[in-house]
Amino acid sequence: MRFSWKLFMWTISIAAATLAVGGYYIVNSFFRSALSAETKQALEENGILRFALETAALNVPSKYESLGDQTVARIGATLDTGGQSRYLRISGENSAALYESGGFCADGRILERVADGGLAHRITSANGRFYIQTAVKISVLDRGLYLETLRDITGVFEERGAGFAVYRKVCAVVLLCEGGIIFLLSRWLTRPVRLLSRAARNMAGGNYAYRAKKVGNDELGALTEDFNEMASCLEYDVERLEEAARSQEEFVGAFAHELKTPLTAIIGYADMLRSRRMDEETRMLSADYIYREGRRLEKLAFRLLDIIVLGRAEKPSASFRAGAVFEYLRDTFSKLDADLELIYDEREVVGDAALIKTLLSNLIDNAVKASEPPAKIEAAGEDRGGVYVFTVADHGRGIPPESLGRITEAFYTVDKSRSRSRHGAGLGLTLCQTIARLHGSELDIRSAPGAGTSVSFSLEVKY
Repeated sequence: MRFSWKLFMWTISIAAATLAVGGYYIVNSFFRSALSAETKQALEENGILRFALETAALNVPSKYESLGDQTVARIGATLDTGGQSRYLRISGENSAALYESGGFCADGRILERVADGGLAHRITSANGRFYIQTAVKISVLDRGLYLETLRDITGVFEERGAGFAVYRKVCAVVLLCEGGIIFLLSRWLTRPVRLLSRAARNMAGGNYAYRAKKVGNDELGALTEDFNEMASCLEYDVERLEEAARSQEEFVGAFAHELKTPLTAIIGYADMLRSRRMDEETRMLSADYIYREGRRLEKLAFRLLDIIVLGRAEKPSASFRAGAVFEYLRDTFSKLDADLELIYDEREVVGDAALIKTLLSNLIDNAVKASEPPAKIEAAGEDRGGVYVFTVADHGRGIPPESLGRITEAFYTVDKSRSRSRHGAGLGLTLCQTIARLHGSELDIRSAPGAGTSVSFSLEVKY
């Protein structure tokens, strides 16, 4: 059963129970008031008849020492003027009726509850009608008598029945109206839930861009906002996973291609060496090609291993002198067919000197490959208020804008043919980015086609 129907059924049930209890209390309250009034009137009538009976008995001629049964009967007939609404019965001490109104239909069990001078009453029914029976014991002229009255109160019970009937009709109308209102209200209250359910089904079907419509600023509105925020995070995570899956597929494809090209050459030249005779010069050229392609594979394997290992390493906490790194670069690239200009501030920075040397060496190597000889390369280090910024810039071909976002991906190269000819596999910048992130930094790559490229990263200065 849907939540809106549950809400409707529970609400209408509670409303019906409340109306039923309230109606029962109201009708019975009026009934008890009417019954109390009838009882009071019946008791008053009994008191009046008692006084009248005693007065009539005292007016009996004195020649009678006691009241006879016939005298009592005559007095009873005189007092019996209640018509069809009140009946009278006078009984002797042995409870035998001396006078009884026509239609008096109650038994005499009430007499057992009557003490001398006491007054008793009860509700009784007979032949489908209801009565209030009262009884009192009196002593007159040394004779004990029982005076009973029977008052018809059927109208009070009929009014109660009529009141219940009317109230049932009123309840039916009220519940019908309330049912319509409650149904519309339950649909309105559960609308955010239905919208969330629809959004969940859309997302389950793969439509991660779908968002639930917010209605209201209550708790359900806040839940809708939380759901949409969760959906945005999920969409972002799914896009990242899809992008990671695509990158992994491209990585595997590129890696397989990088292996296939040198392996094909190695296998081909090795087959030539073992299957045919050739002159010494051709044999040396074949062996040299096999050696160079083998070294290329070795370099590829070591770079991949560095990327994997560094990706799991912890941030370095040691420090080194920045000038020592630039001196290393000057010595390493002194025979480079390029003009390497070094400009730096002497500072103590936090990081791993060997890894920073590797990072800067790769950036300079890429700058040389991206420039036509004689290339001018600039390597700089500058203290910028607690942060030491390393920068390597060239004035070469530059990088197209559409490639800037992917330039640090493994095996991604802007110019495939030029990279192959220079034994590049597209892992240099990937390794540089890994080293920078290990130090809590990122490569900031700025480039324009034909104007050159500038790559920078920062390290914390140690004071």
